[in-house]
Amino acid sequence: MIGRTIILDHLNGREAAALMVDGKLDDLLISTDAPAPGTIYRAIADRPIKGQGGMFLRTPDGAAFLRQIKGMAPGDELLVQVTGYADEGKAIPVQNRVLFKSRYVIVTPNAPGINVSRSIRDDERREEILAVVHDTVENVPHGIIMRSSCEHADAEDIADDLLSMLGLADQVLNDDGTGGEKLVEGDKPHLLAWRDWVEPAEIITEDGGFETHAVLDAIDALESPRFELGGGAFAYVEPTRALVAVDVNTGKDTSMTAGTKANFALAKGLPRELRLRGLGGQIVLDLAPMPKKDRRGFESALKAALRNDSIETVFVGWTPLGHVELQRKRARLPLVELLK
Repeated sequence: MIGRTIILDHLNGREAAALMVDGKLDDLLISTDAPAPGTIYRAIADRPIKGQGGMFLRTPDGAAFLRQIKGMAPGDELLVQVTGYADEGKAIPVQNRVLFKSRYVIVTPNAPGINVSRSIRDDERREEILAVVHDTVENVPHGIIMRSSCEHADAEDIADDLLSMLGLADQVLNDDGTGGEKLVEGDKPHLLAWRDWVEPAEIITEDGGFETHAVLDAIDALESPRFELGGGAFAYVEPTRALVAVDVNTGKDTSMTAGTKANFALAKGLPRELRLRGLGGQIVLDLAPMPKKDRRGFESALKAALRNDSIETVFVGWTPLGHVELQRKRARLPLVELLK
């Protein structure tokens, strides 16, 4: 059985949460000074960018950028939600489709309907979850998605969470204020850990938990661009202003299959390394040499690993030079920035 431990602590004065799986750091959340994803603003349309089909907006935390606008003019007010972190000197990325997400529930305004996560495959349990919803609320104008974490949750906990999220949604959507304002703060690490790390785990809340559970040692290791792939192979992951470069090396292994083995090991471990290091945007993989016939298997292995990751990443394709290109959501700030 996999041993899971969630440690809630602080790092350099910032609220932080770490997830350890079998004694190995699997995820790390650190609060930032930037607006966190999930933050909701009443924003003011400022100026359109016709070439990009978007609009710059004014918010209390600075300029934001909204893509694919229609029927909007400077001075208009609208609700927007932060979707990720901006590159240095750029506007906050936002969307105008706000969601209210908690441990068991996602409320989706303007998208009515009640849905249960498809990962819950037991039909009887799905019906039980739907019954909790219908017993708790009726005639809800918003959409409701019951998350996979409902599968083993108590009905009372699900109902409480549902009412809380519906109440927050109504509060925000019915707000009659005017002018730019922050209406909802994005979740901080301790709340995010409760919301998203839902599998059974030991919870450590005592101060100094990062030190006593080897989290600090794991973070120190992440300050190096190098990480081991096993069997003597290793890789370097190095961010530049334009992209994140990943270089795979076979080490001392000179066998015919060395490159293929190293690349497949990278496919398995890359999502974790990018997640822990807080890296996103354009990712370019410079793989170790391997036969072209192995590309399809590598691609399948990498896509499978990315599907299991919590951060959306798109496999873009292969370049003429044999590199692999990915596009990853900027869901976090780089770890090196937060350790300064």
